[in-house]
Amino acid sequence: MGRQRTTSRLEWMDITLFCNRKNMELVFDGSRVAKPRASFMLEKNAQKLVYQWLKSLYFSNGHASNISRLVNLEECILYEMKSHECHVFMQTLIPLAYHDLLSKGIWDTLMETSHFFRDICSSKLQTNHIKRLEMNIVDTICKLEMIFPSSFYDSMEHLPIHLPYEAKVGGPVQYR
Repeated sequence: MGRQRTTSRLEWMDITLFCNRKNMELVFDGSRVAKPRASFMLEKNAQKLVYQWLKSLYFSNGHASNISRLVNLEECILYEMKSHECHVFMQTLIPLAYHDLLSKGIWDTLMETSHFFRDICSSKLQTNHIKRLEMNIVDTICKLEMIFPSSFYDSMEHLPIHLPYEAKVGGPVQYR
């Protein structure tokens, strides 16, 4: 449900050397090296639950297109999402879909991210609210960095830090 990146064995070994993240360290078992299951990964049956729920969704006309047509239940993937559908998914559906499936810390962080994008894209912004968004997004990005491996991050994941300033200077997203 997002982009997939491969992580090399050396990057996983770097986690052992430079990070204090025991849950992500490689496990050496005799002649085999195993990668532990990431805490943010869902079991196959939980993935199917999410995709079945998405397949059953219906939105009123004008809010979002029929997201259920984007779901492939056999492969457990979403395909051909347009930008508005991504916004609806990120701002509305992520907190609902993963509430009971992820640990509280991971779900709370995803919820903070979702609320940030919902708030920054609202049609009315207040200066004091923008300042709060500017401060909170830094903490949220740090929490995301503690959840996902370092290979997940490039410059795109840090762009939300600049969005409150852009909203302060340029006004709400709808008017640009």
